[in-house]
Amino acid sequence: MDQTKPGNAQSSPDQAGVGQPPFSILVVDDEPGMLSFLQRALAQRYGQVDTAGSVEQAVPQLHRRLYDLIILDISLPGRSGIEWLHDLRDDGFAGDVILITAYADLDTAIDALRAGASDFLLKPFSVAQMLNGVARCFERSRLRRENFVLRREIEERSTAVDGVICRSDAMQGICERLKRIAPTNATVLITGESGTGKEVAARALHRMSARHAGPFVPINCAAIAAELIESELFGHVKGAFTGAQSAREGLFYYAQGGTLFLDEVAEMPAAAQAKLLRVLEERRIRPVGSEQEIPVDVRVIAATNRNLKEEVAQQRFRQDLYYRLQVVELNLPALRERPDDIALLARHFIASMAQALNVPPLDLTPRALARMAAYDWPGNVRELRNFIERSLILGWFDLGTDDDTGDDGDGASGERLEAVEKRHILATLQACHGNKSEAARRLGISRKTLDRKCTAWGCE
Repeated sequence: MDQTKPGNAQSSPDQAGVGQPPFSILVVDDEPGMLSFLQRALAQRYGQVDTAGSVEQAVPQLHRRLYDLIILDISLPGRSGIEWLHDLRDDGFAGDVILITAYADLDTAIDALRAGASDFLLKPFSVAQMLNGVARCFERSRLRRENFVLRREIEERSTAVDGVICRSDAMQGICERLKRIAPTNATVLITGESGTGKEVAARALHRMSARHAGPFVPINCAAIAAELIESELFGHVKGAFTGAQSAREGLFYYAQGGTLFLDEVAEMPAAAQAKLLRVLEERRIRPVGSEQEIPVDVRVIAATNRNLKEEVAQQRFRQDLYYRLQVVELNLPALRERPDDIALLARHFIASMAQALNVPPLDLTPRALARMAAYDWPGNVRELRNFIERSLILGWFDLGTDDDTGDDGDGASGERLEAVEKRHILATLQACHGNKSEAARRLGISRKTLDRKCTAWGCE
């Protein structure tokens, strides 16, 4: 075997075996010759083979890439392979791990299995032995993913109301109200903090209504310039304003026979509020610049994270429009008020996003669940979703640590999660070259939320 330094090697796609999907493998061994031997043998058949000479070298690589398989020597300088494997499993790493060693007895093999090893090979082993072990791991991984998704689908059938995932008493009450409200044509106002799932609830109302075959048209009132929102909602005729070179139908027109969802309705300017009130009362729209009115058959659902009563008191929102929107009001609880739903939501996001990202699902260990339950989730369900997505990409639950090694201690806190959030947001901003609108879209938060966070961090 060649005596080469530990490093990284990536095979080109055409080097992989015929019919083999691209897999990523991390080999951790303090013998350079063994690293070189395994790297050459595996890179001919699989898409990515990286190497490290110790746990300390391997940890940063796990932060940069998600690995399907770790081949790990037991006897390493510093922390042993079995010690690190215990930590990996505690942090939710669900990928396969093959332990290798030149010195083994029955007790060592038992310790390896208890730590969560997928396989155990004694040095010296042949190329065929290693390739067979890797193939078994990847086949188990494929079956594990399929079974995981099926289990989640079965569980969610009993805990979901048309897309609303819940188990807590608070949300079960919301779901019962959704079922009662959906068959009617009543205007609905959905309130709650940012990220609580107001659009999810609105879509559930639409799907359970008699209008389900019609369109569901969402609009974020905060994302549209004040001078353009009337044109967006009601349309305009040619020449109605500078730049109106042709006529255009508005969103009310496109929502005919369906539902129009007005998100962040409190951000709507006063002039547009007056016109919206008239549409709700008369069920007719007048495009900007037109003298003709057009009848519309649209159900309106509005949402806001503001207290509209206070907005009315401060004369920032029309009182008559508030009462017209508030035919039925649904207030969605914050995630910290429904802790019973955290595990259920996390499993749902793991199942759905693992498939979309084409990565293995993570196991929700008791330690990971305890940390999630201890955090107050100021960004609510949206923050939990983003956290799960980030964790799937990394390969473990990145709850944040002072040394950023991934070995989370029991003292992980909300403050550390906020530090992780800050790094994630700033990295996204950098990737978008400072374009906050694009960064907010990628992060799944509103532009105003992003601006508020940047102001608090002094990074505008």
